[in-house]
Amino acid sequence: MPRRLLLGLWQRWRRYKYRFVPWIALNLSHNPRTLRYVPEESKDKVISDEDVLGTLLKVFQALFLNDFDKQSEILTMLPEPVKSKYQDLVALEHQRVKLLENRHQQQNILKPEEILYKTLGFSVSRATSSLISAGKGVFVTKGLVPKGAVVSMYPGTVYQKYEPIFFQSIGNPFIFRCLDGVLIDGNDKGISKVVYRSCDGRDRLGPLKMSDSTWLTSEIHNPLAVGQYVNNCSNDRAANVCYQEFDVPAFFPIELKQYLPNIAYSYDKQSPLRCVVLVALRDINQGEELFSNYYTIVS
Repeated sequence: MPRRLLLGLWQRWRRYKYRFVPWIALNLSHNPRTLRYVPEESKDKVISDEDVLGTLLKVFQALFLNDFDKQSEILTMLPEPVKSKYQDLVALEHQRVKLLENRHQQQNILKPEEILYKTLGFSVSRATSSLISAGKGVFVTKGLVPKGAVVSMYPGTVYQKYEPIFFQSIGNPFIFRCLDGVLIDGNDKGISKVVYRSCDGRDRLGPLKMSDSTWLTSEIHNPLAVGQYVNNCSNDRAANVCYQEFDVPAFFPIELKQYLPNIAYSYDKQSPLRCVVLVALRDINQGEELFSNYYTIVS
């Protein structure tokens, strides 16, 4: 019995250590590729915020149009010009479909990962990691991810430095620390899950959702919201993606916020919502696993 217990604990540690910051810090000298050097906070950008915003709007709008028949309540709350814009886009899409030979198949509602592939030319999903005992990882399942592309998002509840996160952090390997001390809890289980759902319900305005909570389930509406499962690189597996922080601008379309996989712990209209995206450092081929740098040094 004690042997089985010890074996179980050892297996849990082998999975957990890839996300355990103290372990990573103690092994920096043996694993220099886990470091991400940033000259200063303002230069922590691989691509511009405009490029990040453009990608998110492109994907979210495609998801919205794919689900257009379910958006009737939301459409009634939008200004007439915005409503007309979507109706025109849907009409154009229907005209395009009519020109396709396989009309019946093309009219079926596509899965989110298919929308991602159709929009950006690649899709990603969770699967068993290629790292021994590392648990889940994220793979490019179809297409090619070009260098500089936004390949995923880090979902979760966003905490300011002064906000309580102690109980959520116990045994939680999914807490991401931003350069300014803001924390994102990407755990989809336990207290973290309850807190996110509570904040999601708090901020909802009738049919208008201010965030996406489906990343907590097996039916994810935003196919990019898998970034918390990207594993740390190693000397054998160099990083092919890096983290980049992004603040959602005030003019972000309200009807597309239903696909944002982040929500603020406290309701504060003064602070923009912090998101973290993962950006490709090189071209990433189909079948490759994504690897990131967990530990950041700001010099």
